[in-house]
Amino acid sequence: MNYLGHAYLSFNHPELLVGNMIGDHIKGRIALQSLPQGIHNGVLLHREIDRFADNHPASQKAKTYFREHYRLYAGAFVDSLYDHFIANDPHCFTSEQALFDFTQETYHTLEQYLPQLPEGFQKIFPYMREHNWLYGYRTMKGMQKSFNGLAHRAKYIDNADQAYVAFVSHYYTLNQYYYEFIDDVKSFAQSVIDQYAEK
Repeated sequence: MNYLGHAYLSFNHPELLVGNMIGDHIKGRIALQSLPQGIHNGVLLHREIDRFADNHPASQKAKTYFREHYRLYAGAFVDSLYDHFIANDPHCFTSEQALFDFTQETYHTLEQYLPQLPEGFQKIFPYMREHNWLYGYRTMKGMQKSFNGLAHRAKYIDNADQAYVAFVSHYYTLNQYYYEFIDDVKSFAQSVIDQYAEK
Protein backbone atom coordinates (compact mmCIF):
# COMPACT_ATOMS: atom_id res chain seq x y z
CA MET A 1 0.00 0.00 0.00
CA ASN A 2 1.08 3.56 -0.62
CA TYR A 3 0.01 6.80 1.11
CA LEU A 4 -3.69 6.59 0.22
CA GLY A 5 -3.97 2.96 1.23
CA HIS A 6 -2.31 3.58 4.57
CA ALA A 7 -4.52 6.59 5.23
CA TYR A 8 -7.67 4.66 4.35
CA LEU A 9 -6.70 1.66 6.49
CA SER A 10 -6.35 3.89 9.56
CA PHE A 11 -10.15 3.94 9.70
CA ASN A 12 -10.45 7.54 10.92
CA HIS A 13 -8.24 7.19 14.00
CA PRO A 14 -6.23 10.45 13.96
CA GLU A 15 -3.02 9.33 15.68
CA LEU A 16 -3.04 5.96 13.91
CA LEU A 17 -3.45 7.87 10.65
CA VAL A 18 -0.44 10.05 11.41
CA GLY A 19 1.76 7.10 12.32
CA ASN A 20 0.54 5.10 9.34
CA MET A 21 1.36 7.97 6.97
CA ILE A 22 4.88 8.58 8.31
CA GLY A 23 5.81 4.91 8.65
CA ASP A 24 8.44 4.95 5.90
CA HIS A 25 10.15 7.94 7.55
CA ILE A 26 10.66 6.29 10.95
CA LYS A 27 13.83 4.24 11.14
CA GLY A 28 15.08 2.37 14.18
CA ARG A 29 13.75 1.82 17.68
CA ILE A 30 14.82 5.13 19.23
CA ALA A 31 12.85 7.22 16.74
CA LEU A 32 9.84 4.95 17.21
CA GLN A 33 9.97 5.04 21.01
CA SER A 34 10.06 8.83 21.11
CA LEU A 35 6.61 9.08 19.52
CA PRO A 36 3.30 9.44 21.39
CA GLN A 37 1.69 6.02 21.89
CA GLY A 38 -1.06 6.50 19.31
CA ILE A 39 1.38 7.57 16.59
CA HIS A 40 3.77 4.81 17.68
CA ASN A 41 0.96 2.29 17.12
CA GLY A 42 0.26 3.85 13.73
CA VAL A 43 3.84 3.25 12.63
CA LEU A 44 3.60 -0.37 13.79
CA LEU A 45 0.30 -0.67 11.91
CA HIS A 46 2.04 0.65 8.79
CA ARG A 47 4.70 -2.03 9.08
CA GLU A 48 2.16 -4.79 9.68
CA ILE A 49 0.13 -3.72 6.63
CA ASP A 50 3.27 -3.65 4.49
CA ARG A 51 4.21 -7.17 5.55
CA PHE A 52 0.71 -8.46 4.98
CA ALA A 53 0.42 -6.82 1.56
CA ASP A 54 3.84 -7.97 0.40
CA ASN A 55 3.10 -11.61 1.24
CA HIS A 56 -0.52 -11.79 0.07
CA PRO A 57 -1.09 -14.22 -2.84
CA ALA A 58 -2.72 -11.47 -4.93
CA SER A 59 0.32 -9.25 -4.51
CA GLN A 60 2.62 -12.11 -5.46
CA LYS A 61 0.68 -12.57 -8.70
CA ALA A 62 0.61 -8.85 -9.44
CA LYS A 63 4.38 -8.55 -8.97
CA THR A 64 5.03 -10.94 -11.85
CA TYR A 65 4.04 -8.20 -14.32
CA PHE A 66 6.77 -5.90 -12.99
CA ARG A 67 9.53 -8.25 -11.87
CA GLU A 68 11.24 -8.74 -15.25
CA HIS A 69 12.20 -5.07 -15.54
CA TYR A 70 12.18 -3.97 -11.91
CA ARG A 71 13.05 -7.05 -9.83
CA LEU A 72 13.00 -6.10 -6.12
CA TYR A 73 11.08 -2.90 -6.89
CA ALA A 74 8.13 -4.85 -8.33
CA GLY A 75 6.37 -4.68 -4.97
CA ALA A 76 6.68 -0.89 -4.85
CA PHE A 77 4.82 -0.58 -8.14
CA VAL A 78 2.12 -2.94 -6.89
CA ASP A 79 1.75 -0.80 -3.75
CA SER A 80 1.12 2.22 -5.95
CA LEU A 81 -1.43 0.53 -8.18
CA TYR A 82 -3.35 -0.65 -5.10
CA ASP A 83 -3.82 3.03 -4.23
CA HIS A 84 -5.23 3.64 -7.71
CA PHE A 85 -7.80 0.90 -7.30
CA ILE A 86 -8.72 2.03 -3.77
CA ALA A 87 -9.29 5.55 -5.10
CA ASN A 88 -11.69 4.17 -7.71
CA ASP A 89 -13.39 1.55 -5.52
CA PRO A 90 -16.99 2.61 -4.72
CA HIS A 91 -16.86 0.44 -1.61
CA CYS A 92 -14.05 2.65 -0.30
CA PHE A 93 -15.15 6.02 -1.69
CA THR A 94 -18.69 6.39 -2.97
CA SER A 95 -17.79 9.26 -5.31
CA GLU A 96 -14.95 11.50 -6.49
CA GLN A 97 -16.17 14.07 -3.98
CA ALA A 98 -15.98 11.54 -1.15
CA LEU A 99 -12.37 10.80 -2.09
CA PHE A 100 -11.55 14.50 -2.32
CA ASP A 101 -13.13 15.18 1.08
CA PHE A 102 -11.14 12.31 2.60
CA THR A 103 -7.89 13.73 1.25
CA GLN A 104 -8.62 17.15 2.74
CA GLU A 105 -9.48 15.66 6.12
CA THR A 106 -6.26 13.64 6.02
CA TYR A 107 -4.14 16.72 5.29
CA HIS A 108 -5.91 18.64 8.04
CA THR A 109 -5.14 15.90 10.57
CA LEU A 110 -1.50 15.67 9.50
CA GLU A 111 -1.08 19.44 9.71
CA GLN A 112 -2.13 19.42 13.36
CA TYR A 113 0.69 17.02 14.21
CA LEU A 114 3.28 18.35 11.77
CA PRO A 115 5.77 19.79 14.33
CA GLN A 116 6.08 16.32 15.90
CA LEU A 117 6.72 14.53 12.60
CA PRO A 118 10.05 13.53 11.00
CA GLU A 119 11.88 16.21 9.05
CA GLY A 120 11.69 14.18 5.84
CA PHE A 121 7.91 14.05 6.01
CA GLN A 122 7.67 17.72 6.96
CA LYS A 123 9.55 18.58 3.77
CA ILE A 124 7.29 16.62 1.42
CA PHE A 125 4.00 17.41 3.13
CA PRO A 126 3.48 20.86 1.50
CA TYR A 127 3.90 19.29 -1.96
CA MET A 128 1.64 16.39 -1.05
CA ARG A 129 -1.11 18.76 0.01
CA GLU A 130 -0.64 21.37 -2.74
CA HIS A 131 -0.70 18.79 -5.54
CA ASN A 132 -3.12 16.49 -3.68
CA TRP A 133 -1.11 13.33 -4.12
CA LEU A 134 -3.77 11.24 -2.40
CA TYR A 135 -6.41 12.28 -4.93
CA GLY A 136 -3.97 12.00 -7.81
CA TYR A 137 -3.81 8.22 -7.52
CA ARG A 138 -7.31 8.15 -8.98
CA THR A 139 -6.27 9.09 -12.53
CA MET A 140 -4.03 7.42 -15.08
CA LYS A 141 -1.97 10.61 -15.35
CA GLY A 142 -1.58 10.61 -11.58
CA MET A 143 -0.41 7.02 -11.68
CA GLN A 144 2.16 7.85 -14.32
CA LYS A 145 3.47 10.60 -12.03
CA SER A 146 3.51 8.20 -9.10
CA PHE A 147 5.47 5.60 -11.06
CA ASN A 148 7.91 8.24 -12.29
CA GLY A 149 8.40 9.50 -8.76
CA LEU A 150 9.14 5.99 -7.58
CA ALA A 151 11.72 5.53 -10.34
CA HIS A 152 13.31 8.89 -9.48
CA ARG A 153 13.76 7.88 -5.83
CA ALA A 154 15.06 4.38 -6.59
CA LYS A 155 18.80 3.83 -6.96
CA TYR A 156 18.69 1.20 -9.68
CA ILE A 157 15.78 2.26 -11.90
CA ASP A 158 16.31 4.50 -14.92
CA ASN A 159 12.63 5.07 -15.67
CA ALA A 160 9.15 3.71 -15.04
CA ASP A 161 8.09 3.40 -18.68
CA GLN A 162 7.80 -0.38 -18.67
CA ALA A 163 5.93 -0.34 -15.38
CA TYR A 164 3.32 2.02 -16.78
CA VAL A 165 2.99 -0.11 -19.93
CA ALA A 166 2.46 -3.20 -17.75
CA PHE A 167 -0.10 -1.36 -15.63
CA VAL A 168 -2.12 -0.25 -18.67
CA SER A 169 -1.75 -3.51 -20.60
CA HIS A 170 -2.85 -5.71 -17.69
CA TYR A 171 -5.18 -3.23 -16.02
CA TYR A 172 -8.21 -5.51 -15.65
CA THR A 173 -6.18 -8.47 -14.42
CA LEU A 174 -4.42 -6.28 -11.86
CA ASN A 175 -7.78 -4.86 -10.81
CA GLN A 176 -8.99 -8.40 -10.19
CA TYR A 177 -5.96 -9.08 -8.01
CA TYR A 178 -6.84 -5.94 -6.06
CA TYR A 179 -10.33 -7.29 -5.41
CA GLU A 180 -8.79 -10.55 -4.18
CA PHE A 181 -6.72 -8.50 -1.76
CA ILE A 182 -8.71 -5.56 -0.45
CA ASP A 183 -11.20 -7.29 1.86
CA ASP A 184 -8.41 -9.35 3.40
CA VAL A 185 -6.23 -6.32 4.14
CA LYS A 186 -9.20 -4.40 5.57
CA SER A 187 -9.94 -7.25 7.97
CA PHE A 188 -6.28 -7.60 8.87
CA ALA A 189 -5.80 -3.88 9.57
CA GLN A 190 -8.94 -3.77 11.72
CA SER A 191 -7.76 -6.80 13.72
CA VAL A 192 -4.42 -5.09 14.42
CA ILE A 193 -6.19 -1.90 15.51
CA ASP A 194 -8.47 -3.93 17.78
CA GLN A 195 -5.41 -5.46 19.43
CA TYR A 196 -4.01 -2.00 20.17
CA ALA A 197 -7.33 -0.98 21.70
CA GLU A 198 -7.22 -3.98 24.06
CA LYS A 199 -3.80 -3.06 25.48
